[in-house]
This record gives sequence, C-alpha cells and structure tokens, in this order.
Amino acid sequence: MDPGKDKEGVPQPAGPPARKKFVIPLDEDAVPPAVAKPLFKSTKSLPTVDTSAQAAPQTYAEYVMSRPPGGPEASCPTGSETLAGETCNQALKPGAKSNSIIVSPRQRGNPVLKFVRNVPWEFGDVIPDYVLGQSTCALFLSLRYHNLHPDYIHERLQNLGKNFALRVLLIQVDVKDPQQALKELAKMCILADCTLILAWSPEEAGRYLETYKAYEQKPADLLMEKLEQDFVSRSLEQLIAASREDLALCPGLGPQKARRLFDVLHEPFLKVPR
Repeated sequence: MDPGKDKEGVPQPAGPPARKKFVIPLDEDAVPPAVAKPLFKSTKSLPTVDTSAQAAPQTYAEYVMSRPPGGPEASCPTGSETLAGETCNQALKPGAKSNSIIVSPRQRGNPVLKFVRNVPWEFGDVIPDYVLGQSTCALFLSLRYHNLHPDYIHERLQNLGKNFALRVLLIQVDVKDPQQALKELAKMCILADCTLILAWSPEEAGRYLETYKAYEQKPADLLMEKLEQDFVSRSLEQLIAASREDLALCPGLGPQKARRLFDVLHEPFLKVPR
C-alpha cells in the first residue's frame, strides 16, 4: 500500500513529517538543579538618597566649639570623612608599638590637638578617640556636648568594650555647674572600669595626653617602694634600742640631747597617776 494514498487510492496532500518523541529517564531521587542567582543586583530597586539635606558637623569637637548649647540642629557627628591632602593610617591593634599618639578622625579640628606638642601624633582608623599606648586609650568628652547628648558617651563605651586594659575618660569642664553631670559620669566610670580625668582647658587636656604617651615605657619607680642601703636609712630600731652613751656618741647629739631623746623613747605614752 502506498503511504501517500488512502484506502481508496486517492492521493493525500503532503504534510510535515511526524516527529518522534524521545523520553530521557530520570532518577526519582535526583534533585533538579537550583536556579542560578544573578551576580549583580539591579540598580533600579535601590532607594534614592536625598542630598538636599544639610550636612551634619564633620567632627565632634567642631560641634562643641562652634555651635551654641541647645541648638536645634544638634546631632552626633561621625567624623568618617577626611579632608583633602590628609590620609588616615590603619587601626593600631592592641599590642602593636607606635611612637606617636593615634588620633581618631572624629577628633579632627579639636583644639586639644594644638597643645599636643611634645609627642608626635597622627590620624588613624581607631575605635577610641586617642590610642596612647599598647594597652591605653582615651575618650574625650565635653560637658557642653554631654548635656546635649547624654547617651553619646554610653554608646562610645559600649563600642569600645574591653579591648584596652586602661581606658581613660578625659572630660573638659566647660560649663558653669558641672557637679550633677560629673556625679553621673563618675558613677558610670566606676561601673565601666574607666579612669576619670578632668581638664578645665584644652591646654590641660593636651598635657594629660602627652604625659600618658611620654610615660608609656617608663618604669613605675616613683610609685614603688624604695629600700635604701645607706647609713641613715633603716636605723629606727637601732635608735630606739641604743643607750644614753651610744646616743651621745652620734654627731650633733651631746649628753643633754641624748638624755632627752632616750627619755622620750622609753617613757610610756600615758602618764601613770601617782
């Protein structure tokens, strides 16, 4: 039988050839491949940033020194931007040695830096305001700024954590009645295990920073007990046990002074009633 004709022999119109279907057996336990994620996100869904708002102060010190207290545009500056021609060093890790004070960019413009003259300092990306040594750091706070933003120092201490063994809170007293604020800050330093230092001027605050850095490698000889071995030291016991004749032989003590000294050392403190 001709495939191009029907049963009665009538030719059929030519059509497209029949397609064969191929079925690929798949394992029932096989997991279909996940859809590949795009490498780049579309920028159409990103929110637009309004750049018409007024920029906040660049540094904390700039806000404290330039704006009047209680201003309506008070905000906590971040100090993340750097000025032209200035670069920031990498963060100083605890244990790393440095011959200079590492200053955070948020302290840029602080008048305290003008009075740090005896030791070098440089800007660096650090968490505290000042890194004074391998295990010493300092946070600077103005009472004027603290009265406007009482939560600022709490957030700074929380971010600082326990990365440094000695944490100094350097406060510049620039208000008329600092008693109540200092009382709260002193309590906070006790709870946070910080050292509280007060300065009444930027010059005094800079001197404190210089001293901490200058004495970083100094031994604690001034605070430690000294045992002298010369002939005038450690002789109080022998002086009390000496007789009148031995006291009279000492230079500058005659028989009369030796007798009076002997009587003072051997008489009772309380007079016995007769």
